[in-house]
Amino acid sequence: MEIESKVFSASIASVAVQSLIEELELTPKPGLVDQNNTGSHSDLTCSLMRASAESLKDTFKKIAYTSYGRLPSQSLREEIAEIGRAGEKQMFEVTNGINTHKGAIWAIGLLTSAVSMGKGTFSIEKCLSTAGKLASYPDRYCPKMVTNGRHAMVKYGVNGAKGEAQEGFPHIRKFSLPMLYQSRKNGLTDEQAKLNSLLSLIATVEDTCILHRGGIQGLEFAKKQACSFLKSGNFDSLNKMDQEFIKRNISPGGSADLLAATLFLDKTEQMNKGRKLKEYHCIR
Repeated sequence: MEIESKVFSASIASVAVQSLIEELELTPKPGLVDQNNTGSHSDLTCSLMRASAESLKDTFKKIAYTSYGRLPSQSLREEIAEIGRAGEKQMFEVTNGINTHKGAIWAIGLLTSAVSMGKGTFSIEKCLSTAGKLASYPDRYCPKMVTNGRHAMVKYGVNGAKGEAQEGFPHIRKFSLPMLYQSRKNGLTDEQAKLNSLLSLIATVEDTCILHRGGIQGLEFAKKQACSFLKSGNFDSLNKMDQEFIKRNISPGGSADLLAATLFLDKTEQMNKGRKLKEYHCIR
């Protein structure tokens, strides 16, 4: 049991980091750091983002190990929150104080915990609902801090990353995952499918990163641009959209975090199917 949980936790942590790196390297992403440019972020680089993602492997491994085979509870919520805060500290040490993946630690951390609670057997729907249950427990030891995201939540009356998680990640369930699967079914490349998935999020999420930088006008502009792209399916237009986002200082960071979480769930589902296939052949 001990060896099994350690091996599983290491495997899931690798998937989590891989998902962050795949989101980073997806190009072109409007307003976001990718292999073409740094988007609306003058303080970030692709290499810094990659180093940040890689620094979080131990964090996700600890979250998975701590959650293995357990049920959502107040104590588990606070245990993984402590691990997450330690992970944030490690991230900031690597990035010299720049916030690169705080939102991703929250989203993928919860989903990592949910996947590990089910020992890799939960369906995506079950993982999302389990993560939502866990997120709904209060973290009594959370430092009282006014973040950019929290400020935008209060100012504009939106749920933000916390509400998204507590509701079981509805934008992943209703938009990004279905878009990813449908795009693949329609014969698009994997990169195009991921871009469609990202744009489906930008078109629907009340992204606090956009609200913080561009207010309601910035959010409405981003949503309109994303909807226009999804209707046209013209991938050549993404470079122009990128320049428009940069010009307006728009960065859909919340949508990027949800895309990474989407890729994580997709990968863990594929692992689960692979495991079941092996079991089937062993039984036969």
